[in-house]
Amino acid sequence: MLKHLKPAILLTLVLTVLTGLAYPVAITGLAGALFPHQAHGSLIERNGAVVGSELIGQNFTRPDYFHPRPSATTTTDPDDPAKTVPAPYNAASSGASNAAPSSRSFIDGVLALAGQLRAENPDAEVALPIDLATASASGLDPHISPQAAEFQVPRVAKARGMADADLRAMIAHATEGRTFGVLGEATVNVLKLNLALDEASGGARR
Repeated sequence: MLKHLKPAILLTLVLTVLTGLAYPVAITGLAGALFPHQAHGSLIERNGAVVGSELIGQNFTRPDYFHPRPSATTTTDPDDPAKTVPAPYNAASSGASNAAPSSRSFIDGVLALAGQLRAENPDAEVALPIDLATASASGLDPHISPQAAEFQVPRVAKARGMADADLRAMIAHATEGRTFGVLGEATVNVLKLNLALDEASGGARR
């Protein structure tokens, strides 16, 4: 019996060391050396302080900033631990509403949000993009479409006292193309765009 168990035990120990220790340490070290920015969370710093990550959206709501997609993430209700309350872009609770497209509550929610967006952007010159009225599957999407950014230009320009053309130039500069030129769609990172907006306006406002 021991004759058969010994190779199995040794093999288990060797594979545990190789795949459970050596491989993760090697890959972590290699990633940190070759891609230090991505390996450490793709953090964005301004004046020596971390202001966010390229990978996680933030809930901008002021009229002088470009707004992200809605987020369906939640957190525990402080008044009732058995319930949850909305907590947009809560990285500890990534997820979607899981409501079906045929859900009446989902449809009503999208229509209500669309009405709110049109009221907040009365001078928009393009049709309301669907990504501004629907949450992503993760609830943490840091990107919007270029069309969603364009929809918000008149509002932000008015709040900032800037020319529409200047904002459109900033959006064009911030637009990230398809991955490898073929995968996905062009996107705009909202945090990066708003940081560039602050820099152009002479400093952070929020």
